[in-house]
Amino acid sequence: MSAVIEEHHDDHHHGPDKGILRWVFTTNHKDIGTLYLWFSFLMFLTGGCMAMVIRAELFQPGLQIVQPEFFNQMTTMHGLIMVFGAVMPAFVGLANWLVPMMIGAPDMALPRMNNYSFWILPFAFSMMLSSLFMEGGAPNFGWTFYAPLSTEYAPPSVTFFIFAVHLMGISSIMGSINVVVTILNLRAPGMRLMQMPLFVWTWLITAYLLIAVMPVLAGVVTMMLMDIHFGTAFFSAGGGGDPVLFQHVFWFFGHPEVYIMILPAFGVVSAIIPTFARKRLFGYDSMVYATASIAFLSFIVWAHHMFTVGIPIAGELYFMYATMLIAVPTGVKVFNWVATMWRGSMSFETPMLFAIAFVILFTIGGFSGLMLAIVPADFQYHDTYFVVAHFHYVLVPGSVFSIMAAAYYWLPKWTGNMYDESLGKTHFWLSFIGVNVTFFPQHFVGLAGMPRRIPDYALQFADYNMISSMGAFLFGFSQLLFLFIVIKCIRGGKKATSQVWEGAHGLEWTIPSPAPYHTFSTPPEDLREAHG
Repeated sequence: MSAVIEEHHDDHHHGPDKGILRWVFTTNHKDIGTLYLWFSFLMFLTGGCMAMVIRAELFQPGLQIVQPEFFNQMTTMHGLIMVFGAVMPAFVGLANWLVPMMIGAPDMALPRMNNYSFWILPFAFSMMLSSLFMEGGAPNFGWTFYAPLSTEYAPPSVTFFIFAVHLMGISSIMGSINVVVTILNLRAPGMRLMQMPLFVWTWLITAYLLIAVMPVLAGVVTMMLMDIHFGTAFFSAGGGGDPVLFQHVFWFFGHPEVYIMILPAFGVVSAIIPTFARKRLFGYDSMVYATASIAFLSFIVWAHHMFTVGIPIAGELYFMYATMLIAVPTGVKVFNWVATMWRGSMSFETPMLFAIAFVILFTIGGFSGLMLAIVPADFQYHDTYFVVAHFHYVLVPGSVFSIMAAAYYWLPKWTGNMYDESLGKTHFWLSFIGVNVTFFPQHFVGLAGMPRRIPDYALQFADYNMISSMGAFLFGFSQLLFLFIVIKCIRGGKKATSQVWEGAHGLEWTIPSPAPYHTFSTPPEDLREAHG
């Protein structure tokens, strides 16, 4: 059956097959997945350059290379580009490539909409980046764009920023509808929901989250637009509005958003660890239920981002306990990954190294999140570098490492060639060291009271900031090695076999492999009988 599907995939170019037009008009899920992945990598490097500017400025106290105003523009653009331009499109690219293959579908359900949802993105981000060259400069109010900074005191380019956010939201909603319809309607005959690979499950749940919260983001930027141009006062206390309303609406979108950026990562890691442990994933059902629980809980914890705005004590208690509750399903997942590796015959190829690093470092990020959930403690941590350290531990060794793990894991399937294993391992170790040297010291300066989003700081924070900046440049430059490895793999190399990870160290699979495109709990021959 899979051979038939593969053949169908390759014949599935609609429209011209010549040169650049093939990429403009393509409705093939593989082409669109590739476009998303390359676009997200370009945005990753762009956002990374902005992070380099930030870390160069913070290398020592005093103003070095940029003005405070430009520093604020860099922090804003870095956050927006990494979240909406790098991490999310990368996961959508993985969904496009893998979901149809994993469920035995010929393509995504709505291929033309798929093409459209991608091509909106380059225009949205070009517009957002062009604001750097506008009068008054780019948005300078932080990636969370709190009112009234982003309404009454914003540069004129805020209008273009709002339009760009609308476009990204449209793209996300269309991509998500496509994922949901594909998974619910195009599964191979006989494949029940509880037989789908976990990556498919995580994306199904993520897509529902996106459809639920993207309109909230659209609502909050529309209210901003009204306040700026049409005389309303949603967020202006002077006109009877409330700046804290902005925070409530924004974080009602923003908290599920952070889970949108990590749930597909859980799916990736749940595919990779069983392969290199040569064991079935431990506790498949509990993994599905844990993912769904996390998604549900993500909607009811938003105000933990705003413990310091003066919500009633009962509200603070509720949000504290609800936030801590998220640690339970997350702990279930970490336990299951560790149990999968337990007594497996493990080998440590590059994807597995990234996956193990994910489990360890994401857990550290989870622990600092638990600290931030405690209201009286959060009063101390809020708006310090401790928060920066926390969410970067979740998003860099979390989301970004899982995307890299996925790239190494599926590159042989995508390109037909093996990547260079020793270069891959070099990239992993440089990234692993770089990420920890960058973000671990930020816990310390945060606890010592260094505020975030500032271009200058007191002398006592100098040493740790210097270490942090050195780690950031190591991590940043090692991504150029990643680019080299990917291009080298596309252009040639050892041919990948049909069972690419099988003989990694001459080990036989101890069980039928969780191969690149399915982890059926029933053996494939039973399925064949099931649908003739």
